[in-house]
Amino acid sequence: MRYTDEQLEALLADIESDLAERKESWKGDAPDTGRQAVCAFANDLPDHRRPGVLFVGARDDGAPSNLSITDELLRTLSDIRTDGNIGPLPSILVEKRTLKGAEMAVVTVQPSDAPPVRYKGRIWVRIGPRRAVATPQEERILNEKRRYRDIPFDVQPLPSCNLSALSRILFEQEYLPNAFAPDVVAANERSYEQRLASCRMVASVDDLTPTILGVLVLGVSPRDWIPGAYVQFLRIAGTQITDPIQDEAFIEGALEQVLRRIDDKIDSHNRSEVDIRSSNREVRTAPYPRVALQQLIRNAVMHRTYESTNAPVRVYWFDDRIEIINPGGPFGVVTRENFGQPGITDYRNPNLADAMKVLGFVQRFGIGIQTARAELKRNGNPDLEFQVEPTNVLATVRRRP
Repeated sequence: MRYTDEQLEALLADIESDLAERKESWKGDAPDTGRQAVCAFANDLPDHRRPGVLFVGARDDGAPSNLSITDELLRTLSDIRTDGNIGPLPSILVEKRTLKGAEMAVVTVQPSDAPPVRYKGRIWVRIGPRRAVATPQEERILNEKRRYRDIPFDVQPLPSCNLSALSRILFEQEYLPNAFAPDVVAANERSYEQRLASCRMVASVDDLTPTILGVLVLGVSPRDWIPGAYVQFLRIAGTQITDPIQDEAFIEGALEQVLRRIDDKIDSHNRSEVDIRSSNREVRTAPYPRVALQQLIRNAVMHRTYESTNAPVRVYWFDDRIEIINPGGPFGVVTRENFGQPGITDYRNPNLADAMKVLGFVQRFGIGIQTARAELKRNGNPDLEFQVEPTNVLATVRRRP
């Protein structure tokens, strides 16, 4: 939904509305409190099912502050979605609009399909002019709302699965301390079940069926429930798939274990070469930049489809190249034509993306391919190649000459 100018001006004038937040500028504490407002609008605790709006360039009474609305400011506001501080990723629209005779930056925030949404480990909500961290009861309301929406596949419950399929130790010792601010974790009002529901690991407090996300992130044995939840690694001695296999691994387990084990496997084969002749100092170079391979494999795990396929993410290491196959084609605004272009990104598994951010495997969203390309260029490798099909994406990384 996109508001008309008349609707936006009405929101500006209604100082009691819980659908509007006003900032005179984007300095001081405005970037922090503005993101709190975006988080609160995404959570939509009052259940308006309408977008909330952050106005930048408006005083508290709704009058224009005559702030200069530059392209740089608009880019900064757009970064709210992808800077990794709010998760799951909010759906926002950033525009320059002329309201009450002056330019303003308008950030329209759609209600989330999978609340609760967190900003820096806290769940923010808004009722009327009040913006605050959610109470345990408000968290419960947000969790209940999730059951009645057309939710993404990664937070749909797994029929016949039960709570014993999740590792409580992994949740309480690894995931929870990273997902929430320390003072929120220290609060004793929330039960284990409430915390699982708040992190979308189970359907709700009243329905403790683990979700796809819960099994992927905390599963004792994820492949028992999601057969394709693993990475297949092959080191092939040659350049053809029919050449002898030198090393093979089926890397499975909870998400963090899979990503760390594939890192170890990459390191074991990506041995540095030492040059002591071309300069006075020893020079070490690797056939492939580690960061580029990490970004591409993590992107494959994040963006693959876990629905209607039992295929794993595949990493095939040949003598002259590495092929990374993702069993998931373009999604949303991403097409075969614009795949890999800067600024073009969408998320088939937004909650899994958030979990990877929580666990430290993602710093910010939407820059994985650009980072990989930059690292390959810096290392002297040929440019990254993609073959994009409706049901899969093949990324080919050529060895450094």
